Amino acid sequence: MRICVHLRPINRAPLSPHYNVWLQGVLYQALGPRQRDFWHNQGLQDGSRRLKLFVFSRLFGKFERTSNGLVFWETVRWYIASPVDDFLGEVALGLLRRGHIHVGPGVFEVTEVEVLATGSLSSPLFLKALSPITVYSTLEAPDGRKKTYYYAPQEPEFGRLVLDNLRRKIRAWTGEDLPPDGASFRPVKVSNRNLVVARYKGTIVKGWTGIYELDAPEPYFRMALDAGLGAKNSQGFGFVEVWEPRKTSHGGTGDAGKKGL
Repeated sequence: MRICVHLRPINRAPLSPHYNVWLQGVLYQALGPRQRDFWHNQGLQDGSRRLKLFVFSRLFGKFERTSNGLVFWETVRWYIASPVDDFLGEVALGLLRRGHIHVGPGVFEVTEVEVLATGSLSSPLFLKALSPITVYSTLEAPDGRKKTYYYAPQEPEFGRLVLDNLRRKIRAWTGEDLPPDGASFRPVKVSNRNLVVARYKGTIVKGWTGIYELDAPEPYFRMALDAGLGAKNSQGFGFVEVWEPRKTSHGGTGDAGKKGL
């Protein structure tokens, strides 16, 4: 299930570009105590891993970059998704009941919550990242210290780890282990300009926007759209939407995806 939250800036306070942690806080605050405790402290279990099966996008709308941060104007759109309908329904109802939210110093009125329909999906599926996809491994340096290595989409480990991650999510949600036999995940329109270096609670996180091709069993498509791609989805990384190239007047294709931050 996927929703779009329509927001209207009230005080137009400048936001730090690293506002993910504030949006995550808004989500938890919209939940009741039981759901908040479960998703904040537990999540669904897959072996020794605990998975929080929800994901959210960056904010989309007209904005101005100032020396103090990002100032949003007019209507702002914020996308949230989860395969857990009860979770997402409670988030939507909680946001509407509150009527407004605080994103750091910024105050926004909640004007509408729209449920987004997902039609039939066929392989291969083209996906556009509305928040950066992050894929990493924790390695041990020669001196014994732990080091995080972030993969680029051009590295084979990037696609393999994205598919492994989707398999874990499907297993945690459905109880079914669905191997990605013959599946692939690869970049289609990704350049160095798509590299995003974000900060979450003081930690640097590297991720990539851009357009990708996913060729896999249908449940992988649904999980990618409802729980995100890659790691750190509950921190606002890996939200994707279906992307369809549009025909241009000269017979080629153009990017039909939405514009945003």
